[in-house]
Amino acid sequence: MAKPNYSFAKRQRDLAKEQKKEEKLQRKKQTAEEAALNPDGEVATQDDVDATDATDATDATETPKDQAPDA
Repeated sequence: MAKPNYSFAKRQRDLAKEQKKEEKLQRKKQTAEEAALNPDGEVATQDDVDATDATDATDATETPKDQAPDA
């Protein structure tokens, strides 16, 4: 029977931890940039995003002006 390779498992855990740490750093950097771009200090919430998506969806249901209607 083969014995387990503990050093490989440890290396995989360390890589996963490092990747998670980098993702967290990127999220913090992104929120800092968004805060710098938005001087009011307001952060777009999911409700705000949903509201803009809803208005875009109503615009999408209209027929485009540059295309001919189906015959």
